[in-house]
Amino acid sequence: MTLLLLPLPLLAAAAPAAFAGGGTRRWFGRGESQRADAQAAKDAAAAAFYELDTAQRDLRISIETITAVDSSPAAARAAKDYENFGRRIDEVSQGYISAVDAHDLDRDDLDAGAASRARADLTRAKEELERVKADLDRFAQGLGPLLQTAETQLARLAPAVERARQALLAASNALDAVRAQDFKADDLAARLAALSPELTKLNQGAGQHGVQETIRRADDVLRQAESVRTEAERLPEKAAEIDKRLVSLRTRAQAITTRASKVDPVLSELRRRYSAACWQDLQHVPDQAADAVAQAESKVREAQRARDEQRWADATSLLATVRALLNTTDEAVSAAGDRLRRLDEVSFDREKEVERTRFAVRDAQRLAMAGRSTPDPRHARPLDDAVARLERAIAGLEGRHPDWWHFLTETEAVRQTATRVVQEIRDERGGGAAG
Repeated sequence: MTLLLLPLPLLAAAAPAAFAGGGTRRWFGRGESQRADAQAAKDAAAAAFYELDTAQRDLRISIETITAVDSSPAAARAAKDYENFGRRIDEVSQGYISAVDAHDLDRDDLDAGAASRARADLTRAKEELERVKADLDRFAQGLGPLLQTAETQLARLAPAVERARQALLAASNALDAVRAQDFKADDLAARLAALSPELTKLNQGAGQHGVQETIRRADDVLRQAESVRTEAERLPEKAAEIDKRLVSLRTRAQAITTRASKVDPVLSELRRRYSAACWQDLQHVPDQAADAVAQAESKVREAQRARDEQRWADATSLLATVRALLNTTDEAVSAAGDRLRRLDEVSFDREKEVERTRFAVRDAQRLAMAGRSTPDPRHARPLDDAVARLERAIAGLEGRHPDWWHFLTETEAVRQTATRVVQEIRDERGGGAAG
């Protein structure tokens, strides 16, 4: 067997092909390193682009949340600033896309210079993307208070609407329950029916009517529906209360009629024992009491008809009128007996009334002088006048037929003056201490 020897240069030239399995292969050198750097820059730019896109999407949700709830100038400015960011993001995104499209890093003939330019362009695009992302993050952080308020409002929305619906259902059920007990409750039914359009708007949602308006409407519906429910549930109790008051006022009217019949003997005693000035203002009490009781009884009958017809407000109003009439009549009837008792007491022992009044004045005088060498004229003058008034009232009792009632009204007036001065002094000194 003959061995053929090839020339050395051919052997050297054939060696790479042999190692490559018969193909061609580029040796890894500076060009491949530049290609790898460019690819890394491309990957980093892509990551920055994705992060900016994600941040923009998240921020858009925040802005939509704020503007859905908040119509304030601050919210409007936030929305405008977001639009401006949108334009910046579009610019840097277009720059990134242009840089990617301008460089094909997979070309076999990509030289080191082209790879270096690609790396520089893509790095620059990444840095622009990151810069805008940083500004966007700071803007998003500044929206914190607005976003928190908006999210709080949105968190209230669904529960508020649901509470309103449940309140309407409870009111309807309460109305059905009292109607089953033969209560008409027409006014409550009308009020409940008036809420139907509001329920329709609640069902249409915040998208059509706005979050704040929907929450306001839900709260209003809740309040009105609960009022209807409460009043419906109280109807049986209200009817029982009115029935009880009807019986009570009828009984009281009868009692006052009985007491009024005893006024004439009291007046006779007053006329017999005291001067006309002591009783003449009472001489019409029997007739006035009879008229007032007659009016009260008439109003009671009207109230009964209103109750039978389930006009609760009318019945309540009429019963209040009856009570006022009977209170006034009761006081007038009582006045005659009280007058006789007080006149008897003072005519028997005037000194008790005089001493009681002088004590009140002296007490006021001591307080006026407390901590002072001379009293304040604002306090001294009315007290001096009160003393003189008391002395005139005492002097007026001289004579054959003294006006004891005038004496009593004068002493009462003097005591009231003393009480007023005491209160003024205490208020002034209390105010000074507080200051």
